[in-house]
Amino acid sequence: MADFTAKDVKTLRDATGAGMMDCKKALGEANGDLEAAKRLLREKGLADAAKRSGRAASEGIVYAYMHRPTPDYPPKLGVLIELNCETDFVAKTEQFERLAKDVAMHISFADPSWTTRDQVPQNVLDEESSIYAKQAKDSGKPEQVIEKIVAGKLEAFYKENVLMDQEWIQDKSKTIQQLIDEAKSSMGENVSIGRFMRIRVGEGKEA
Repeated sequence: MADFTAKDVKTLRDATGAGMMDCKKALGEANGDLEAAKRLLREKGLADAAKRSGRAASEGIVYAYMHRPTPDYPPKLGVLIELNCETDFVAKTEQFERLAKDVAMHISFADPSWTTRDQVPQNVLDEESSIYAKQAKDSGKPEQVIEKIVAGKLEAFYKENVLMDQEWIQDKSKTIQQLIDEAKSSMGENVSIGRFMRIRVGEGKEA
């Protein structure tokens, strides 16, 4: 196992602007060598992705994905997504539309409730934390580890319910956040996911 600390991850993240998981992966591949990890991130085009995040993404497209159970059957599920970028030039490209389709298809399958962690209401986090703490206490876990258990379960909650934290259905080795970061690098612009809506026939209807 590569020898590096959380401080090393933060140092690499501050130096490159890359995402935390990308930094961890790079340090692992570089056996803890900070300079080698920086080079790996640059080679993958991830080192400056975060720098683009501060630029205005006021252009983009609204993409509609309709899922049909079979080709000759009417759609039973649909996703409407807003994908943003900086210029109309990028918004018109096939690559950008393909990204919108990939994310929309992911949403149709994974059914996230929020786009980013900061959108999760505090009362939801408090309720989840309370449940996890009670589960840990009831199972006889000592007080000193309950906080860590709750933190770990909250991470799992984010990965299940927050779009940017979810594993991409087409490649579970990367998250949607990493997919967007790669798009920023390859397109040379800030790319972000705006609003989305997922509708399935029959959902939300009371029996």
